[in-house]
Amino acid sequence: MTSSAATFSTSLEVLLAAAARIGADAPGARGLGDKQLLAAQRSLAEAKRSLDACASVLAGEVVRRSSVEAGFGGLARKEGFRTPEALIRGVTGSTAREATTLVRVGTMMNDADLLNNAEANGIDDPVGLASMMTEPWLAAVGRAVAAGTVSVAGAEAIRTGLGRPGPGVTTDDLTAAATRLVTSVAESATTPGGALDAEQLLRLARTARDDLDAAGIVERERQRRALRSFRRWKRDDGMTRYTWDLDPEGAALIDDVYDKLTSPRRGGPRFTTGPEQARAEQIMADTRTTEQLASDGMLELIQLALDTDPQGVVGVNRPAVRVLVAATDLTDRTGRGWIEGQDYPVSIATVERNACLNGIELIVFDDRPLPVNLGREQRFFNRAQRRLLAARDGGCAWPDCDRPPEWTEAHHIRWWERDGGTTDIDNGILLCRHHHLLLHDEGWEIETRDHDPLARFWLIPPRDIDPTQTPRPMPSKSPALNDALRTAERHHAT
Repeated sequence: MTSSAATFSTSLEVLLAAAARIGADAPGARGLGDKQLLAAQRSLAEAKRSLDACASVLAGEVVRRSSVEAGFGGLARKEGFRTPEALIRGVTGSTAREATTLVRVGTMMNDADLLNNAEANGIDDPVGLASMMTEPWLAAVGRAVAAGTVSVAGAEAIRTGLGRPGPGVTTDDLTAAATRLVTSVAESATTPGGALDAEQLLRLARTARDDLDAAGIVERERQRRALRSFRRWKRDDGMTRYTWDLDPEGAALIDDVYDKLTSPRRGGPRFTTGPEQARAEQIMADTRTTEQLASDGMLELIQLALDTDPQGVVGVNRPAVRVLVAATDLTDRTGRGWIEGQDYPVSIATVERNACLNGIELIVFDDRPLPVNLGREQRFFNRAQRRLLAARDGGCAWPDCDRPPEWTEAHHIRWWERDGGTTDIDNGILLCRHHHLLLHDEGWEIETRDHDPLARFWLIPPRDIDPTQTPRPMPSKSPALNDALRTAERHHAT
């Protein structure tokens, strides 16, 4: 370990020890006066900025050691993760968004470090230096994070608001704008109102971009449209949140749909006449909240589109909701069922109700470790087998991977060509693209232990990862299968 690395390690240990002591003494905050309380809050915010900056430095180093050039030898992939963000999320237990922010700000700090080293060594090669940096216009922001002037959230806000160089906006323009924003943060810290927060910085950064490119309306319009997205987030309480980012043109249409779905609830029916009056009164009498009305209405619109032209909307394979349930639970009308891809159980009554609806496919498990009606094909796993593998494995079988069944590939445990393996359900397992490639290219293996249905598949690491090649369990991520196996164990015990 170098002297600088030893110093960093020691400083980190001191900081963490101090944080632990403060955490233990936190209940004493109730005895602070108002001024002491606010002073402590400000001090803690400064300490948090330092800790976040440290976390970003470490994230930047993870990025450096996980470079694309390193391939599967990079740190993230060597540890079994697809990206540096996934590795940091796994190590820290943070959200995907938090890990991505750390990586982005860590990259800024890497760029700042390159610039600092060049200046310290008297290197004057702006073009060559910029080619080595990921986002050279943000180096000043990286420096400010390292100095504790700008928070990690503030740095991400500046990055988002300024955007990237484009027609009429050079790297130098963005560098000057970023430097001015950093200066504004430092100056605002001395004012009575306090330092600029991340939301204020985002607005200022967007304004700075508009000032730089006042004539670039068409380009900004194109960029906004390129940012459109529809994302899914699984919440801890069993709900699923969808975040839909739309450009102004697309938002205008959806806004109008939303207004019509919820009107006249928001404004009242007093100005509604003619054919719409009955509908307005019906909506006003509805016991659902305005948000529930909007949600149910959007869901009905999607269902109508699927009923009218499913192939035109989603292609040949119409979406289906798969309800999974242990056979004994369904027969006894006890226990619970599961909707494939969801983390929370549903009642048997919900299973029975959904089984009667169009587009619902009921996959029933018996008391064996595999789904019933297995089937067999020659070279590739067919659609029916993939469906059963999805029900059995519940997604990518690699430990700690959260990829759902639809993002996976069917792998032959005993390889088709090397081992003469067959395309049977017994010989198949679901792996996402990344882990499928990792297994084939880096010497990982999977072994089967039929005597233990709850721990049937085991992952064997290569010797360079684990010299002892200690098997790692690959338990099924299908809660319905686990329910069936536990029920079977209870029946056998009695």
